[in-house]
Amino acid sequence: MAVNKAVDIVESFWREVWQAKDPQAAARFVAEDFVITSGGMDIVGRDAFIQWIGVFLSKIEDFEFSSIETFQNAEGTRVASRWKLAGKNQGFIGGRTCNSPFEMLGTAVWEVRPDGLLAHNWVERNALEVHRDLIGL
Repeated sequence: MAVNKAVDIVESFWREVWQAKDPQAAARFVAEDFVITSGGMDIVGRDAFIQWIGVFLSKIEDFEFSSIETFQNAEGTRVASRWKLAGKNQGFIGGRTCNSPFEMLGTAVWEVRPDGLLAHNWVERNALEVHRDLIGL
């Protein structure tokens, strides 16, 4: 993997998976033993990740995703990306469908293998603030 390609890999992942709303496209980008650490929990394995994406998308109507800023370390082994998603709650927060619009901001740190596959993604997001907004606190 050329060191200057790591950002391109992650941006392509954002575009082809999240913006296209295509969980199956993740198979082209992530290693078989891929791990995402989201909300302090690990989802392990490519198939489990693809399923997780599908469930996630199914709970947000009018889903929109945008990448705000993406950059990498000098070696191209780590990529950091700030992102925003928006939509209407269909059980995304707390299992309650209220169809309320929301916007979520987050940061993803990616481990990129030398072969260009994504190995790990650590995600932090403003879930508490979104939850409070949706329940009216």
